[in-house]
Amino acid sequence: MSALTVDHSTASGHEWDDLVRIWQETDAPEGCKVEIIEGIVTVAPPPSNAHNDIADLVQRALYEVIPRHWGIYQTLGTAVPSRDGLYIPDLAVAPRQVLRDEVGNFISAAAAELIVEITSKSNAAHDRIKKAAGYAQAGVPLYLLIDGWAPGGPTITLYGEPQGDVYRVLHAGKFGEQIELPEPFDLKLDTDDFLAR
Repeated sequence: MSALTVDHSTASGHEWDDLVRIWQETDAPEGCKVEIIEGIVTVAPPPSNAHNDIADLVQRALYEVIPRHWGIYQTLGTAVPSRDGLYIPDLAVAPRQVLRDEVGNFISAAAAELIVEITSKSNAAHDRIKKAAGYAQAGVPLYLLIDGWAPGGPTITLYGEPQGDVYRVLHAGKFGEQIELPEPFDLKLDTDDFLAR
């Protein structure tokens, strides 16, 4: 992962705009993910086949329960300017109208109903700590962290009830266990197939 540091010790709207401009102009190889994490523009390599397979399994399950006027997006920029963050989650569930109303290539993270991050070996710490804090601060109601690189073995954690930059753990388990997403999803997500990696 490479990074371009931008000093934002005295963040203002103008500096956020400059940071977004740098993000938009970053020329990364095709398939790489360019994000801003705490004021640093990062470039991560394309995800593995196992990572993409898990994303597909979760997306298929979500399509069975979400309202028709919501979408599930794999490359949607979600902005948290208060943390100098612009993340590209593995899956973002948001009302379609939000995307139609926004000009450009990202939305406010606050508009998302659910964010799903699937860790890669190179970015696991960002997903576990920095991005979790950003999504909480933005008020994203549910954050699902699928962590195949957890120190004690692959885990799945559902966070909710954000307060400040902290979430409450609603459920934590291992790959192979079922996890229940509450309303408005009301989904029992089977993670057995996550083990086939």
